[in-house]
Amino acid sequence: MQPKQIYTYGSYLQERYGEKVFKVPVSISGFTCPNIDGTVARGGCTFCENDSFSPSLDKVQPLKGFHLNLDSTENPFLTKQLEQLELQFGTLSRRLAREYGATKFLVYFQSFTNTYAPFETLKALYDKALSFDNVVGLSIGTRSDSITEETLEYLATLSKTKEIWVEYGIQSIYDETLERINRGHDSANVERWIKKSKAAGLKVCGHLIFGLPGETQAMMLETAQKAYEWGIDSVKYHPLYVVKRTALANEYARGDFTPISEAEYIDTLVKALQMKPEHVSVQRITAGIDDDSLIAPQWCRDRNVQVRHINAALKQVGMKY
Repeated sequence: MQPKQIYTYGSYLQERYGEKVFKVPVSISGFTCPNIDGTVARGGCTFCENDSFSPSLDKVQPLKGFHLNLDSTENPFLTKQLEQLELQFGTLSRRLAREYGATKFLVYFQSFTNTYAPFETLKALYDKALSFDNVVGLSIGTRSDSITEETLEYLATLSKTKEIWVEYGIQSIYDETLERINRGHDSANVERWIKKSKAAGLKVCGHLIFGLPGETQAMMLETAQKAYEWGIDSVKYHPLYVVKRTALANEYARGDFTPISEAEYIDTLVKALQMKPEHVSVQRITAGIDDDSLIAPQWCRDRNVQVRHINAALKQVGMKY
């Protein structure tokens, strides 16, 4: 019997548009996070070194010392941000067209918290992104404590004619874990805004991290089960790895944190995939970084090797990615 293909995000987009739709990641200067700027906490999540999650585009100059939040009353750099958006989209979409024959795109606001700014700024950026040729929609990475009713309502309006996704970092449903990683909000907040987003007609992707400090496999799987129950449409699974210049790196150095093993991560992932409703698409099954910022675990260095090992485990239960 042939292994059953896991329903991927690419398959979902192919079904909907009749061709491949590529996500184009962008990073806009001036965006930050409420647990970095002191609104709910300081220092960010213990595992987060945001430069490692930003698209690498040397032509984009950061706006040093300039940060937006929900209470900002003016944005003197909006024109510059719109230029950054256009530059990044143009550069990456042309590359995807050249290398993969891409013809349709989703603009993915990836780095930091991309609803954590005044509504006028967000509207200008979202509208600009949707004006680019062959863009069918947006995917907006954010936190559940950083989106307003006004923004949600506007995204719901856009979703009537465009593909609009909101990506929420769920990470864990356990408040003691969220407190330990300095998340700055509780699980109830995530549940509330995922359900609000779904009720507004938006599509939701949930990010889950396996291997958070102090968590057992049973806790990780309970988080996955709750995320499915909350109504997410798509999911990204990540192992927790340690990079330099983070609070987690200090915990690791003191011996206060032991990273998840590859064997436990794969076993947890396979079980989470077996629990997953068939209609929930999968955008990512693992993550890692192959540069000198990675401290541990070393198995997170080569994503291709990880995927091979994951597929070998999935084959044992009649599945494939």
